[in-house]
Amino acid sequence: MKIYKSNEIKNIALLGSKGSGKTTLAESMIFECGVIKRRGTIDAGNTVSDYFPVEKEYGYSVFSTVFNAEFNGKKLNIIDCPGADDFVGNAYTALGVCDMGLILVDAAQGVEVGTQNIFRTTATLQKPVIFAVNKIDGDNADYENAVEQLVENFGSKVVQIQYPLESGPGFHSMIDVLLMKKYEWGPDGGVPTISDIPAEEMDRARELNQKLVEAAAENDETLMEKFFGDEPLTEDELRMGIRKGLVNRDIYPVVCVSGAKDMGVRRIMEFLGNVCPFVSDMPAPVTTSGVEVKPLADGPLSVFFFKTSVEPHIGEVSYFKVMSGTLKAGADLENMTRGGKERLAQIFTVCGQMRTPVDTLEAGDIGASVKLKDVRTGNTLDAKGCDYQFDFIKYPAPKYVRAIKPVNEGDAEKLASILSRMREEDPTWVVEQSKELKQTLVKGQGEFHLRTLKWRIENNEKLPITFEEMRIPYRETITKAARADYRHKKQSGGSGQFGEVHLIIEPYTEGMPEPEGYKFGSQEFKLKIRDKQEIPLEWGGKLVVYDCTVGGSIDARFIPAIVKGLMDRMEQGPLTGSYARDVRVMIYDGKMHPVDSNEISFRLAGRNAFSEAFRQANPKILEPVYDVEVLTPGDMMGDVMSDLNGRRGLIMGTESEHGIEKLNAKVPLKEMSSYATTLSSITGGRGSFSMKFADYELVPGDVQDKLLKEYAATQNEE
Repeated sequence: MKIYKSNEIKNIALLGSKGSGKTTLAESMIFECGVIKRRGTIDAGNTVSDYFPVEKEYGYSVFSTVFNAEFNGKKLNIIDCPGADDFVGNAYTALGVCDMGLILVDAAQGVEVGTQNIFRTTATLQKPVIFAVNKIDGDNADYENAVEQLVENFGSKVVQIQYPLESGPGFHSMIDVLLMKKYEWGPDGGVPTISDIPAEEMDRARELNQKLVEAAAENDETLMEKFFGDEPLTEDELRMGIRKGLVNRDIYPVVCVSGAKDMGVRRIMEFLGNVCPFVSDMPAPVTTSGVEVKPLADGPLSVFFFKTSVEPHIGEVSYFKVMSGTLKAGADLENMTRGGKERLAQIFTVCGQMRTPVDTLEAGDIGASVKLKDVRTGNTLDAKGCDYQFDFIKYPAPKYVRAIKPVNEGDAEKLASILSRMREEDPTWVVEQSKELKQTLVKGQGEFHLRTLKWRIENNEKLPITFEEMRIPYRETITKAARADYRHKKQSGGSGQFGEVHLIIEPYTEGMPEPEGYKFGSQEFKLKIRDKQEIPLEWGGKLVVYDCTVGGSIDARFIPAIVKGLMDRMEQGPLTGSYARDVRVMIYDGKMHPVDSNEISFRLAGRNAFSEAFRQANPKILEPVYDVEVLTPGDMMGDVMSDLNGRRGLIMGTESEHGIEKLNAKVPLKEMSSYATTLSSITGGRGSFSMKFADYELVPGDVQDKLLKEYAATQNEE
């Protein structure tokens, strides 16, 4: 097989909203390149992209699929990404290793929330973009409206390369204003008939060609001089100008296609091969230590692993990009992320589940290896003497959480192993063993995301599991000062136990003055500070403890034991067993016994005195509140807002972006449990949201009463 240079390789992420036709287009693309002899369909379950059992079961893409094809002497590595928002992590991965994004837009739906989300991701990563208006042959297809929406949303940088002579079922021809030719297809698509532009279309074609020429010329001074000098640009000059504009994100070309009918597919392949940036055209990636690494075949060998899949009869397949140097089969490399050595005995180019063994891959190329010893997603492997390490793929925060457990408790260890392995395939699955909540939490992008996880565990691994609601990590605190004392006394023959602790507690805030005295009823307490401890709590807030004892009432050696008792209650608050925070404690008196006093006695005395004082200090429960950003079509804004109000949400503001509304709100985590499902239902799958922790806030009184009763009931049961 030919060895491709970095200036012959193009890495492209195939992106778009759910249902925009990516898998079908990918099938036509590799058919046009001769990789397959017959195109499969989603309904028949025989496409190159969707070959995992779970994808065939649900009828939609779950994983990204890597495939490569040669077209006109260029190598195109294309990663077909799922369109559902639940599987958005695949797009982040693909754009991380690809040099540009081909974003599909459904000709009937136009610009959707998913389109905007994907575009934002490309903007964050500074990746070039081409828009392909797909399904031009659909019943409700409207190419003109789709282009209008693209211009409205993404500005004047949107420039048409082609336009159809007719949208809808009658689509079979288009005008290409780059080549200034008419393309026409028969009923089966494929190779087009190319002819001159009809006279009635010439004015429109020339107008669009002029806009394209101007947009291309803006990216090169020489071309700009020719443009203003009314000199025509050659086809090669036009391509060069568009390529430079793509790299700088100064131009977003628009092409049109019917992936299902294989009309316009070959022309897209030509455009990608001739006009899109090569690996060598793009800014060089940077290592974790800030070193710029150019894709040079004679550079030090460094390989980045961006994806892992577990396939039937094979096991782990590890996908990589050669960042620098030349990789040969049998290479011995060092794992810079995990340590240890690894031999890549075999390397392959990939087209779905089809793998072709190769001897060599040069910088910029994408390939795969199988059955590696200890390589994980995100690892960098280098040749001896090279110390590059990459970490440029950042995943979105999870927004849907469930507690997971096996039906048979004895399978807990097996489940943990399966979850660890599956997270290698999809890093947006986050698994957490929560000591606080006493649950194993699995976090993802939505209900479908976790439903897919459940299906795979139960069907592929044959391990029945259940999902439960996640317990909410409440916090407990106090709102006024209180005093209590407690005597722990136990005698059971021989040495007994004795410890007595008197303390005052109050709410803690940063910068508050040191305590001097307190009055409770007719009693006044003047304090003299002997020692102070500030204990930052790993769950947030602080515990501040003052030793204000006098006259040796409590020996200094017992103070640490009392603090341990206080921490016992901070870790399991008196109200609901949740973590407590932001309390300061003044230990001002107590009693000892010359024989029976010991650490355990004072630990128990401190714990119980704190519990009693806490209950008298007008305690409150705090709940986690999140900043939530919702994107929704404008006509559904009212329903979305009403739903958030019903979730105790506080609307902070709204913005409008060309028919897509952005709504910002603060919502308690308790109310977000099923939000992904509800939003999808309200908006017909066209809405999306993101959320991040904001702060802890007091729960309303009725909610606190309910929580106290629920906790009391569980304590009685125990």
